[in-house]
Amino acid sequence: MFAIGPYTITQPTVLAPMAGVTDRPFRSLCRSLGAGLVVSEMVTSDTRLWNSNKSRWRLDHRGEQGPISVQIAGGDADMMAQAAQANVTRGAQIIDINMGCPAKKVCNKAAGSALMRDEGLVRDILAAVVGAVDVPVTLKIRTGWSPDQRNAVTIARMAEDLGIALLSVHGRTRADAYKGSAEYDTIAQVKQAVSIPVLANGDIDSPQQAAKVLSVTGADGVMIGRAAQGNPWIFQAINHYLAHGEILPEPDLDTVAATLSQHVQSLHQFYGDYMGVRIARKHVGWYLKARGVDRTTLSAFNHLEQPREQLQVIATLFQRLTSLKDTAA
Repeated sequence: MFAIGPYTITQPTVLAPMAGVTDRPFRSLCRSLGAGLVVSEMVTSDTRLWNSNKSRWRLDHRGEQGPISVQIAGGDADMMAQAAQANVTRGAQIIDINMGCPAKKVCNKAAGSALMRDEGLVRDILAAVVGAVDVPVTLKIRTGWSPDQRNAVTIARMAEDLGIALLSVHGRTRADAYKGSAEYDTIAQVKQAVSIPVLANGDIDSPQQAAKVLSVTGADGVMIGRAAQGNPWIFQAINHYLAHGEILPEPDLDTVAATLSQHVQSLHQFYGDYMGVRIARKHVGWYLKARGVDRTTLSAFNHLEQPREQLQVIATLFQRLTSLKDTAA
């Protein structure tokens, strides 16, 4: 349990913001399965670009359970402040600043983790955003720009001084991208250096790993990203293990089929038939790969064009998987 301003987060698991993944349907699903907090996809700070379909979807929080945390990205302090205000107007109850994304298209615009190279600009952005809104502001960072430039502790102390309410730290530098293994020593140093809550992020893909990372870092919670793709049950699994020391059984095939079908239907409803079908493909792929479904079947699914076809094929696939399991037993 930890607090972000007036909000008490009762579970130690948080869904990481992931562009193209953590849309409103997926956030709602993960929250229903135990995530203590979910964070939106990254929204550009350039409000002139908000008229695109992509931005409109990312800014849509209708019916969403609070607290609603919205991540913004950019490299100009005034634009970031304006974006924060505009998101609060649209329903954001927490503003999260992205200084953790390693993507080149973000870093090349002096945003994301590229900002960690310029501590003066970091200070300007943090001060501007905190001063612009009356909701809590959180910050996501990496351990530094490169292995020989790990400055997460310096930025963490600066962030706390400027009024940041919580820090999420990914255990890699910008140069590491997602290669190699996350290192948690720097996260532990950050936790020791500040009094605000700290979330550990990076390579946390099981209840046992979550417990290990919390023990090593002393963090207040864990932020789960890629491990939740196709496995939204990871939040309740981690929560249960941390509370009781027990591993929950894997969801049975009927549960997976029902959850996946509901998820896909929510994508169709949220995006409309045309885009909903296309966005559902990657989510379905993650669920099915985890169940050992072959590439040929996955490829065939990705050629379906109609919502009803997708749902029918999902039902048929899981009937087949259940029959195979029964035969093997």
